Amino acid sequence: MKYYRKIIGKRIYLSPINLEDAETYVGWLNDFKVTDGVGSSSRLLSLETEKEWIKNNLNTYNFAIIRSEDDTLIGNCGINEINQLMQCAVVGIFIGEEENRGKGYGQEALRLLLDYGFDYLNLNNIMLKVFSFNDRAISCYKKIGFKEIGRRRQSYYLKGRFYDEVFMDILKEERDSIAAK
Repeated sequence: MKYYRKIIGKRIYLSPINLEDAETYVGWLNDFKVTDGVGSSSRLLSLETEKEWIKNNLNTYNFAIIRSEDDTLIGNCGINEINQLMQCAVVGIFIGEEENRGKGYGQEALRLLLDYGFDYLNLNNIMLKVFSFNDRAISCYKKIGFKEIGRRRQSYYLKGRFYDEVFMDILKEERDSIAAK
């Protein structure tokens, strides 16, 4: 697979998404270990549906997360719901395989995504949503500088329980002050 080093970090880089990766994404997006955390476990995803989604999003700010040492696809992230007038957007991220989680790849990818959003898309406020049970993700987001700004209580039903949807955001000036430390 050919990837392009659009946004380069220390251990990973972000590349435009590839249609050829559709089968890998379908595998991940039909795995409850991934979909429980992104809120899409009840969704059925076929290869054709994913190919269509990729085709429709090739020219958007959705990126493949690639491990630099071996050019392996390990996840996906993106900047969505961009409002240029208000200078705000929403980010999303997931790491596909369990073996690549908890190693800092997601944190690095999110930092790269924030840099791109603040420095190239002229954004001032970037928000994300996470479910209250996802302690590992919440910890990651706090380390980067995201702050909780609210909750939609008991809005996500999973495996017989309700969970809150947690809204977090970061401002450009907050990212700049964290980067300076």
